[in-house]
Amino acid sequence: MEKKKTNPPSKKHARRKRRVRILIFEIILLTFLLVGLYGWTKFGMITHETIREEEVKTNDIAVEAQETLSGYWNIALFGVDNRSNGDFDTGHSDTIMICSVNNDTKEVRLVSVYRDTLLEVEEDSLQKATNAYQYGGAKAAIGMLNTNLDLDIKDYVSVDFKALTDAIDAVGGIEIELTDEEADIMNTNYITEVAYVTKKAANFVSGGYQTLDGVQATAYCRVRYTAGNDFKRAERQRTVVSKLVEKAKQASLIEINDLINAVFPNIQTSLSSTQLISLARQYKDYELVDTVGFPFEKITDNVGSKGSVVIPTTLESNVEELYEYLFADEEHEMSEKVKSLSEEIVNLTGYDEDDGVDYGF
Repeated sequence: MEKKKTNPPSKKHARRKRRVRILIFEIILLTFLLVGLYGWTKFGMITHETIREEEVKTNDIAVEAQETLSGYWNIALFGVDNRSNGDFDTGHSDTIMICSVNNDTKEVRLVSVYRDTLLEVEEDSLQKATNAYQYGGAKAAIGMLNTNLDLDIKDYVSVDFKALTDAIDAVGGIEIELTDEEADIMNTNYITEVAYVTKKAANFVSGGYQTLDGVQATAYCRVRYTAGNDFKRAERQRTVVSKLVEKAKQASLIEINDLINAVFPNIQTSLSSTQLISLARQYKDYELVDTVGFPFEKITDNVGSKGSVVIPTTLESNVEELYEYLFADEEHEMSEKVKSLSEEIVNLTGYDEDDGVDYGF
């Protein structure tokens, strides 16, 4: 097919230094930290779902790769846009992240998988990665990550965006400077909807520096129809997260209690209460050392009925880079499944390793 390339931004960035922080995990990490200081009795508020190992799809991974993975605890993190608070069985996963913990050093690396990445979502069906959760919940979404990326994920945490809305209200709002364009999009597309779903008041905004309440800040995180699209949305999300962390560090015990009460009922996870309590108690031992977005090398384009997608260029080379980034493995022996999927994506889109674009995010 004829390639339709997008002119890359002129500003070059060092991909190794990119920090694409995603909303949901930071909230969970923050609340775990707070519980480590405040107490652990509220873990009963979280919804638990046990996943049997045989229920999750994985590839036929080489022995060497299995040995590499055994040194890490990989957890899938999903932010679900389901329009129904506390319902984690359906909805698209607007946030998809892999949390990889080095079992020896306790170093944590986070990889956000862009929601529109073209991957195999169902057997023999290339689609946007976000669709996997809609089709089969956390189990299907975990299987999608494992089969496309040669991973062995078995645990997950799912959160809906009401957690963010309540968390921001619990700390008294956050200060953000809005452009006129962002304010108009928030007022037109998101504030009313977020208020309806979360059963809160809809207060509209204008451009300028101001304190955003939970509904407004959540609406801001969802804006994607400006320059940069979904990549820019990720930047807005990490701005909100950093502001939330700043406010939470100064929070009173009452505010901390409100924050925990807000977030925990809106979490579903395969992790047991024992595991969660252990994480909270040992939070000082863990260090978040870096975050990146996946795919590393990519291009966006419209691909027929699949719409606008993020195309890895190529999937195979990106998985190689993923193993190097997460596991310091520079010689990953790729599974035949990933090789096959990578070739299929190239044949469908026409884009290969020479076509990646630097989008500046």
